[in-house]
Amino acid sequence: MGLSILHLHLHGLFRGRALELGRDSDTGGQTTYVLELVRALAASPLVDRVEVLTRQLFDKRISVDYSQSTELIGPGALIRRLPFGPRRYLRKELLWPFLDHLADRLCRQLQSQPRLPNWIHAHYADAGYVGALVARRLQIPLVFTGHSLGREKRRRLLAAGLDSQQIEAQYALSARIAAEELALAQAQLVVTSTQHELDHQYARYNKFRPDLATVISPGVDSALFHPVAAITESPNHPLVAPFLRYPLRPPLLAICRADHRKNIPALLEVFARSELLRENHNLVLVLGCRQDLRQLDKPPREVLLQLFELIDRYDLYGLVGYPKHHTREQIPELYRWAARLGGVFVNPALTEPFGLTLLESAACGLPVVATDDGGPKDILERCNNGVLADVSDLGALQAAIELSVSNARRWRGWRDNGLKAVRANYSWTAHVNRYLAMASGALSPTELVPDHRPLRSAYWHQASSS
Repeated sequence: MGLSILHLHLHGLFRGRALELGRDSDTGGQTTYVLELVRALAASPLVDRVEVLTRQLFDKRISVDYSQSTELIGPGALIRRLPFGPRRYLRKELLWPFLDHLADRLCRQLQSQPRLPNWIHAHYADAGYVGALVARRLQIPLVFTGHSLGREKRRRLLAAGLDSQQIEAQYALSARIAAEELALAQAQLVVTSTQHELDHQYARYNKFRPDLATVISPGVDSALFHPVAAITESPNHPLVAPFLRYPLRPPLLAICRADHRKNIPALLEVFARSELLRENHNLVLVLGCRQDLRQLDKPPREVLLQLFELIDRYDLYGLVGYPKHHTREQIPELYRWAARLGGVFVNPALTEPFGLTLLESAACGLPVVATDDGGPKDILERCNNGVLADVSDLGALQAAIELSVSNARRWRGWRDNGLKAVRANYSWTAHVNRYLAMASGALSPTELVPDHRPLRSAYWHQASSS
């Protein structure tokens, strides 16, 4: 009998194809991580089935995909959607009042299934709260990954000058931190992405036990993220063609959400101030997808308006690209396009729990400049494919970017280092092997719910046809 694993990923728009990454602050790297982890787990001979529970949505503003009760995403891998709270899509900070109802419903559903999962893996604080309640009631072991932690976010927002009341009103951090403490108290295994995250972020929690935590670096999908077959002069990329006056200049590429924490206005300010960068490079900002600026939530709208104002103030038209739309498939193309032209990838986030985009860019042969706060320290120590910077200091960020593009021989060394390191250290096969070994060791047989009922054939037939 193979393992049965249940993942909880409650917020954001989650489906098995064409992820809407960057649509808002809830559709970021966590979404990619969960989907790719589930697919990699389902491919393991040790796993019988793996399921992701997420929120079912009925909202004319979003795809009908998110209203489907089940979605089969591969052999042995299923998304199951349960409704809780209002039918419409809500940002994660508004979901807290409805999580107890979800926990009750999930308990009933699990008890009606042919077998209980061997363990529950909860992603982020909201899922951690539900996972802790369900695990305690049904005596199922809990694995927890916080992804982005409330105490760290509060620290950085306070450092950025926001007051406590403003932070609480926008981000509901008190509820989030309390949920994280509950999840850490219940979890028998905590999976982190970097040693820095374990030592400096989880360590701030009263219920955190370092002996129950392990570092397992995420993988990179090598079928999507790989270097170009040959180094040739590139035509202008269609996503940025409308913006750039000199399309063959080496670009500074940033890919992230339009979020204050991502610190993109600082990058634009640095580009504007640097004669070297303005005269020799382009800046390309891929900040999610937008249709009408007026319909965005207030935080991303504020970031984008700030960027537009800076472009106008410094007269950067023709030097800065900021496309409105992109697909998941176009992201690897952008990394390779930037690499062909000798550019660099820049992550100027105030803090970065891990930095999956750094691995994606490295896998495509693109060196990086990254924040020195959080996971990028671990990545660059292992990959040696770029430079870290104190992104709160505009002078330090400018110096790091200028250094990254000032020496072609060093750039090629960073490119080669990144390609080798990603292949050696950041594959999904290696991630899953370590994940299953650590989970099986931490969750002893006495903690697993015994089950002697029939296996999954009937279950999966019912789920995929419902």
